[in-house]
Amino acid sequence: MAVTGLTMGLILTSPQPASAANLVKNPGFETAGTDGMPYCWEKSGWGDNDFTFTSTSDAHTGGKAMKVELTRRVDGDRKALITESASCAPVVTPGKQYDLSLWYKSTTPDTAITLFRHDASAGWQYWTDLRTLDMSAGWTQASVRTPEVPSGTDMITWGVSVYGTGSVTTDDYTMEQVADPLPPAQCTGTTDQCANGSWSVLPTQNPVRSMHSVVLNNGKVLLIAGSGNSEENFAAGTFTSAVYDPSNGSYKVIPTPKDMFCAGHVQLQDGRVLVMSGNKAYPVAGGHGYEGFKDSYIFDPKTESYTKTNDLNDGHWYPSATELGNGDVISFGGLREDSTGSVTAEYWSDAEQQWLPLWKVNQTWSYWGLYPSMVLMQDGRLFYSGSHVFGNNIPGTGSAIYDYGANTITQVPGLQNKDERDQSASVLLPPAQDQKVLTIGGGNIDSNPDANRLTDIIDLKQADPQYVAGPPLPQGTVDLGNGPVAETGNQGKMYVSAVLMPDGKVLETGGGLHNRADPVYEASVFDPDTSTFDPVAADPEARGYHSSAFLLPDGRIMATGDNPGNGTWNHNVSIYSPPYLFKGSRPTITSVIDNEWTYGTTQRITVDRPIAKAELIRPAAVTHSSDPNQRFVDLPLSVDGNNVDLNVTSNPNLAPPGWYMLFAVDARGVPSVAKWVHLQGPAALSADTAAAHVHSFADSLQGSTSTPGKKRTSQKVSPTISGCDRHYGSANVCVPTVFPPTVKKTTAARCVWLAANDYGRLKVNGKDDPLGLDPDKDGVACGKGDVRTRR
Repeated sequence: MAVTGLTMGLILTSPQPASAANLVKNPGFETAGTDGMPYCWEKSGWGDNDFTFTSTSDAHTGGKAMKVELTRRVDGDRKALITESASCAPVVTPGKQYDLSLWYKSTTPDTAITLFRHDASAGWQYWTDLRTLDMSAGWTQASVRTPEVPSGTDMITWGVSVYGTGSVTTDDYTMEQVADPLPPAQCTGTTDQCANGSWSVLPTQNPVRSMHSVVLNNGKVLLIAGSGNSEENFAAGTFTSAVYDPSNGSYKVIPTPKDMFCAGHVQLQDGRVLVMSGNKAYPVAGGHGYEGFKDSYIFDPKTESYTKTNDLNDGHWYPSATELGNGDVISFGGLREDSTGSVTAEYWSDAEQQWLPLWKVNQTWSYWGLYPSMVLMQDGRLFYSGSHVFGNNIPGTGSAIYDYGANTITQVPGLQNKDERDQSASVLLPPAQDQKVLTIGGGNIDSNPDANRLTDIIDLKQADPQYVAGPPLPQGTVDLGNGPVAETGNQGKMYVSAVLMPDGKVLETGGGLHNRADPVYEASVFDPDTSTFDPVAADPEARGYHSSAFLLPDGRIMATGDNPGNGTWNHNVSIYSPPYLFKGSRPTITSVIDNEWTYGTTQRITVDRPIAKAELIRPAAVTHSSDPNQRFVDLPLSVDGNNVDLNVTSNPNLAPPGWYMLFAVDARGVPSVAKWVHLQGPAALSADTAAAHVHSFADSLQGSTSTPGKKRTSQKVSPTISGCDRHYGSANVCVPTVFPPTVKKTTAARCVWLAANDYGRLKVNGKDDPLGLDPDKDGVACGKGDVRTRR
């Protein structure tokens, strides 16, 4: 008995390695460690809370289990975590997935299986939350599959976070590598298609001059034109929209009550589309610029019609529109009814179904510019990425974090050439849980330099996040008026479109070298895992100003529009089939048990064969390179044959309420056709539903912080803010106030450039001729007498 007792004591105190299959060391807490914690386990967590860690005999098997309890909480969480060390943390292989399992008892719904990863260069960092655990009085098993391990990761660690008052007791952890489910992909198209994808131009043209594209929750696409940047349409009161049906290629023109040219728009959580402001008046030479009205409308996909809401507090031509985690909408920027810049923030209440009066809305009295890209962060703050339309960026560093509750703006540094990011694109990279934003390209309509190749990436998980330079955009060809030629030097593009794809990558496409001129033919795919661009097939159509590109539910990408400075419009529609559509048969979601989802729940689907990941992608609502609501939300898996349980985030700020496209993706990166699911808002949550698990990201900002300034009416804005001199031609024609740098500052050179870009006959409006295009004073720019008179 003495020998037996001695032997048992050695077993319980000596380090116990992981079993051959299980990668977790000391999975049942049986081996004692230091500081009151079992061997290879450590205390972890943050925030203002009272907590205890207890090694308890109330075990699932053996004699030990771990109990973590919070008795008071203001914020933060606590968790028992596999020790972040080379001797304890499980070793992993990039690109592989792992099945995690544990047994637990819980008295709180506010729990999550949380992962950290070790980057070979950056060290230990938070990775993601995988699953919320239901409350359970008895021992219950929870299993979940990790996403593919990111590049550069050599170890991971994990545990159960407790972020509400109550306790979680856990035991018997397991971690096993998932076997590769499929052989390598085999090309089913041409070699070029499999590497670069392919574009096709649809036989039916878009019947309206649409510059706003919204993918509806029935799979159709709302294309809003208003007057379509046509002064003739505006004068005639001809305002149009169209609904495109990808299933049969048809268009239905929709009566449109107001000129929604350059409005803002966003999907509400019930699937309807909120449209705010638009064009009250076109600019007048020597007078006012564009003017924005206060009207607002809702488009209903069921009736395919518009109804009016209450008015905004101010006019907003080119406003932003960002849905918040509670289903409300916040909007900034744009031009007022008198064509000055609006400093009024607007707030749509989902509960009241109206724009709130001014006195109910926090105001900083800041002018954010036109279509400022405001991305919702995981804690409810807004990140202004620096992407905007027209001219210079906001004062300061060009990007910032806005805290609506505190009503403060904090500068965020690092954005390159902040005043040449006009018509850049910004996107929250896949998955939204990673909180990284990519900003691509841009230029400056005021000074009209060559557009740039700059990209910038920011990790909002950092305590003091700052932009770092990303890889330069690949170069393509540019048509300077005599056919496409290779881009040179640092030439890039503005008017960029960026589209999230279901394989977790980003397509950037379209663009131009200068203000409404010189289309660039280039497209590439950005991989967030490796931070690299891979050039792919380019859209054969010019896609510059007033163009859009967006994801369809079948996994293809649609591109529309182009409105060069001569006032013409490209009605051709292009469709891109990415390389993943040439990699063999596609997985199929054969059933969705319930398409009404709530936060922190597990939702079951069935598939016809193994999948590697699933995600929600928010449908597009894009215009002018801007869609700040675009996001890709990872759904960690629990797999049982063809039954797959999808674990929905508990945080509405990661996935604001509304309709989403649900994709299932196999190990080759091939996606299914999407199913539509409805993520219900916080009002749908019951008292025992998990609260949002919010992490301490961007919590030590070092940039300068400003509080609300003095109340004011507006920001003075030049009537030439669009980069167009209205002394020539009609309002929809854009003669640049500053010509591209290759054009000499002479009448002859400017007139040659205008002729090469098909401007045609240009009437001089009034007596002023600021660009010297009418030396003979006959009222027609670039006439024969003008070129003869002054060279």
